[in-house]
Parts: sequence; C-alpha cells; structure tokens
Amino acid sequence: MSSAERRAATLRGGEWVLAVAILAALVAALLPVLGVVEPGAWLLGAVVLAALILAAGFIARSFRLPAVAVSLIEAGVWVGFMSIVFFRDSAMLWLIPTPETVRAVPGLYQDGVDEIVLGAAPLESTVSLSFFIVGAMGLLAIIIDHVVVTARMPLLASIGIVAVSLIPAIAVPTDVDVMAFVFLAASILFLIRLETRSREKPLERDAERSAGVPATAIGIGAIAVVIAVVATPLFPQPILRAGSGLGPGHGIDATLQLGDDLRRPQEVDVLLVRSDAPTSPYLRATTLSRFEGGVWEPDRVRTVPLEADYALGPLDLDADIRISVYTTSIEVLNLNSTYLPVSYPAVAVTGLDGRWGAVPYNRTVMSQAGSTQGQTYEVVTNQPRPTLEQIRAIDAVAADARDETTELPSDLPANILELALEQTAGTTNDYDALVKLQSWFRGGAFRYSLEAPVEDGFDGSGAEAVGQFLERREGYCVHFASAFALMARTLEMPSRIVVGYLPGTANGEIVDSKPVFTVNSSLVHAWPEVYFEGIGWIPFEPTAGLGNPTSFSPAAALPGQAGDPQSPTPGATPTPTSTPGANPNDLLNPRDDEASGPAVGAANPLPMAGVVIGILFLLALPAVWREVRRRQLLSAAAGGDAASAWTMVQDAAIDVGIAVPASESPRAFAARLIDEGAPPDAVAVLLTAIERASYAPTAGGRDFWLGDATGDAATAVRATLLAAAPPSRRVLAVIAPRSLIVRPGSVYAGGGTAAKAPTRSG
Repeated sequence: MSSAERRAATLRGGEWVLAVAILAALVAALLPVLGVVEPGAWLLGAVVLAALILAAGFIARSFRLPAVAVSLIEAGVWVGFMSIVFFRDSAMLWLIPTPETVRAVPGLYQDGVDEIVLGAAPLESTVSLSFFIVGAMGLLAIIIDHVVVTARMPLLASIGIVAVSLIPAIAVPTDVDVMAFVFLAASILFLIRLETRSREKPLERDAERSAGVPATAIGIGAIAVVIAVVATPLFPQPILRAGSGLGPGHGIDATLQLGDDLRRPQEVDVLLVRSDAPTSPYLRATTLSRFEGGVWEPDRVRTVPLEADYALGPLDLDADIRISVYTTSIEVLNLNSTYLPVSYPAVAVTGLDGRWGAVPYNRTVMSQAGSTQGQTYEVVTNQPRPTLEQIRAIDAVAADARDETTELPSDLPANILELALEQTAGTTNDYDALVKLQSWFRGGAFRYSLEAPVEDGFDGSGAEAVGQFLERREGYCVHFASAFALMARTLEMPSRIVVGYLPGTANGEIVDSKPVFTVNSSLVHAWPEVYFEGIGWIPFEPTAGLGNPTSFSPAAALPGQAGDPQSPTPGATPTPTSTPGANPNDLLNPRDDEASGPAVGAANPLPMAGVVIGILFLLALPAVWREVRRRQLLSAAAGGDAASAWTMVQDAAIDVGIAVPASESPRAFAARLIDEGAPPDAVAVLLTAIERASYAPTAGGRDFWLGDATGDAATAVRATLLAAAPPSRRVLAVIAPRSLIVRPGSVYAGGGTAAKAPTRSG
C-alpha cells in the first residue's frame, strides 16, 4: 500500500469514528425526550435515520464528492426514509414522494405540533408525534454532520446539540437526570476531541501520545462534569426579582384544563405557606361563573388598585354570624402567573412588590404589571363561622348575584337534573341537599382517576363531559367540581367553580410558632362554591379522596367565643385527608390513581441486587477500559505503529510505579526498564522501532515496519514488569490502572526518578 493510500485510509477511518461520535452526541440529545414522550417506535426510528444519514455522508465523502453533493445525498436519505416509514401508501415504490405524499405532510406535521402544544407529559407515542420527532432528528443529523465534518466547527455543533437537549427540560421542568447529563457531556467532549484529532498530522499524533495531552483533556473534562453534577447544586440559587414576570415557574390554568397539569410526571414546589388558622387553607387564584355548555370561563370583572380602601372591604354578613380572623403568610417559590394565590375570604393583602389589583366580587388579586414569581406576602381573612342551625335556616339564593351564576345551557344532559333530584330527595333545606350531594360523590360510588376521562373521551368540563362522568363515575377534580356546580344550579342555587391549590403538606419547619406547609404543582385543584344569602360563598369538596367534606357544627358543640382563633373552623376551609385507608377513595396526592405495590414487609431482593451489580460494574470499568485501550494499541502496533507499541510499555511502567518523565530519552528509559527486569531483546526491538520513527520519519514513520515484532515485544515487556511488581501494586495495576488518568510525560508520570538523559527526541 502506498503512502498516499495509507493516508487516505487513515483519513477515512478518522471520519468514520467522527461519524460515530456525532451519532452518540445526537442520541444523548434525544434521551431527555423520553421524559416527555412515552417510549415507542419513534426512538428506534430516530436513531436509525440519524445513523443512515451519517453513513451516507461518510460514504459520499470517501468518493471525494463536494460538500453540497454530500448534503443533498443525506437529504435524499431523509426523504426516502420518511416516505417508507410514514407515507409508503402514497409514495411511489414506497420510496419516492408523490403529490399526494406532499399534501399529507402539513396535516401530519400540524397534528404533531398540536399534540406537543396541547398535550400533557408523558405524551402518547402517536404516528403524528413520531413523524415530528423522527423528522426533526434526521434534519438535525444533516445539520450537525455538515457543521462538524464539512465546516469543522465542533463547538458550534455542540452548542446546538446542548440546546436541543434542553428543550424537553424547558417544556416539563424536572430534576436533572445526572446519567443523561454525564452521557451528553462525555459524548460532546469525545466529539470535539475526535474532530480536533482528525485534523492533526500523524507525527503530531505520535508526539502527543508522549506529551500527555489526551490525559489532560480527559482530566479537564472530567473535572468540569464533576463540578456540574456535584458542586453546582450546592451554590446559592439566583434570586428572582419579585414581580418581574420573568424567569421560570409553573403557571395557573384558569380554563379548567387542569388534567394536563396533573398528569405531568414531575412535581415542583410552588409555594410555602404558614397560617395561624387551625388548618392550612385552600388558596384560590380565580373563579369561573359563566358556563355556556362547552367550557367554564373565568370571571371577567372589574379590578381596583389593591391599596384602595374599597378593594377588599369587610364582609357583608348577617349580624349574628360569627367571624374568625386569620393571617396567612405565603412565599412563592416557582409560580409565574398573573393570578395571586390567596386564602378566602381575604380582606387585606400586604407585602407585594409591583402593581396589583383586587377583584371585590370574588376577593381575588391579579397583577397589573409583573407576576407572582418571587413574591412574599400576607393575607388577612375574615372567616364566617355560622352554626349548623344558622346555615340550615338560610336559602342558597342571592338577590344581587350575577345571572351567570345560575344559567344552564339548553342542551344540558338529562341525567344531571335526574341525579340531582334523586340524590337530594327527602332534604328540607338547601344546605342539607348540598351536603348530601357532597357525600354521594365522596361515599365510594365515584373513583378519582386521571386516566379514565382521557381513555373514555370525556376529559373536559363541558355539559356533555359531565354527563359522561356521571355515568362512568371516574374522573378528577374538574369533573367532580363541574358536576356538583351544575347539579346545584339545576336545584336553583347559585354556584361557581374556583381554581387554586389544595392545602400543602407540613415540611417540618416552624416559623414564628407556625408550621410551614409546602404546596407543589400536583396540588392544583378545582372546587365548587354555592352562595348563601347573608353568609356569602361557601366552598364544598366533592372530589373523592381529596380534602375534607365541608360541614358545620351545631351551636351547642362549638367551643370558645365568637372570634376565638383557637376554636375549630367549620368546613369552609376543607383540608386534605391525612389518614388514607378510612375510605377507598382517600388519596394523599391528586396524581395517585390507585394504591399499588408489594405488601408492606415483603422483602424484595431485586433493589439490593441491582445496587450490588451496579457497584461491581462501576468497579470493573477501569479494568475494562484499560484492556480496551491495550488492545487498540496492540492492534496499531501490529500495523507498524511504533509509537503505539512504545505507549503500551510506558502505560505498563506507570501502572507498576515506574517513572516516565518527559525529559528522558527513549534510550535512557529503555536502560531503566532493563534494570527493572524487562527482557533486553524485547526492549531493543522497541527502542529500535521508536528511534527510527522519531529520528528518521518517513510516510508517517511506518517505512521501517517490523511486522508483529513490536507488538510482541511490548506484550513481553508489559508482562515482565507486572510479574516483577509487588502483589499489591500488581492488583492495582489491573483493577485501577494509573495510566488511565496519568499519561506518559506528564507531571504525575515523572515520579521521583531522575532522567538519565538531558533531552528527549521524537
């Protein structure tokens, strides 16, 4: 083989490895999508398409085709693959797109976009979504291949790969997947290293082996990854300026599309709450009163400046209704919304930054400039506390209530009224009728489920969805609240729906003698309210398994005096149950569908076995890595690469504790190896080969090819050095070889041994 042919083969081999590195980086960028989209055929399709495109580019370049031709060939592979997989019914010979194929693309693309925009993670692996992901992966492969191999800009390509990998995390915020991050970082470092190496001349690569550059690069990369994984979470987190409206944060969907939020697999802490009330309160964001059959619409009412005297004035209650005054402190951790979560009924909100407006009609607070992110504030509430006798004597009517709180659509399903009359039969007052409805929903006839509405096609709050829910009797808070509110209206009672958060869970902290509760994103909730003349809007909790049902106590059973904050508050502020098991529907988390898993106390050996296997695997990695590297060097040495054979000996010396300083010549190092017990003949073969490659290089140093002699000599020297080492050093050389991180000629390889020659050539 001529020198030119060998150089061409080397170049093609380098580009082949570079193509593999690009594929690894693309796969690493694709892995975060598994947290957003259910695994399916799209994953295999995306990887196969990327591999085919990169292989096509490699083959095209081997024929020295122009860069434009290479990109066109890769684009042709993309078109052909997409046609075979997604449009084979309309494509000619399953491969060539036809006009019918072209017309089908926009519809499939739009369906994929709609699923991404409107769906909730984890998204179902549908054909349209697979088309979107696989097609995007193929286009990304074409772009990255061009940027890395043709334009020789690996850093720019790496930035693009990282940006793509961040998209799923931005769409669905979650904790960092450490393993995925490490894989992405390693693949990008590997890509940059290979691209840089592919531009080096053979002699530069040979010299680099002795200079320790690869070890330095690996060390820097490893340190950067360790800092990112271990140290960065320990640093103080950036503080967002309150009211800025910028930065990350979950929002509050006021259109009752809460199922999308509840089905998200990640839970994010959004609020910290502490209150002097007997129980942590529900927090409302807004109310929805208008219902026209399809959706519940948020109230569009006048706002007034929060600091105005008439913004959140005193309650309009009957004179004999007791009031308890409570103060609730709220800190926003991760909520970016114009709706401010407040306890009800609020009479004052203080401590906010920015411009805020109050809605007197429903006692909510909205931002006029900015958002809730970073806010810390206090809410003062005046809680009505009627006795059971008082609320039974009051009708659920409101002379001045908006008409929209009683309106019903003309196409209301018949079973809503029928079941409302059936379940409230025999009651003599409005309150008892509502409590009976509440008990029916929570009594075991209904089951909380996030999946059943989707599977059965009634995942909404419209009249038709409510009718199906009452037949299926499975759903989540939106269905329970909508059904209760509509049934109350059929009984001629004003009702509306509230969107907000369930009370949080105590996190163990105590501030100012008040327990601190954490509210996370899974506690977003909807519940109904009914208006009672002289008392106001009373919340109810019909959702099976969540909160406590609303109830009021007889006058004789109420301890304390009016306004006593230590007295129990009637059910106007229901709280989540903390004793699962009393009711089959009792759930601790709105995302929990059903309790499942092995019986308590049953020993499951699989987790422990997995841990042990994982530890053994990690311990074996250095030895495996070292053996792979040795075989690579041995293979190169057998092909006439003297530098690879010499590197094998240097690595073996480092593993057993023999210094390999950069200032020492090959002849001086060879003499020390013989002193350490290495076979003189084998050392002589290696010395001759490396000196010829160093001092008389021709055609990459391979004109003095010695066949398998250098590889055999290097193997013999390595075996002798290992045999002569102490047992402890020999074991470490196998299971934890220093040469993986300490390269020949580096500071750490110099040891303390004095060099026997002042200079080193090659």
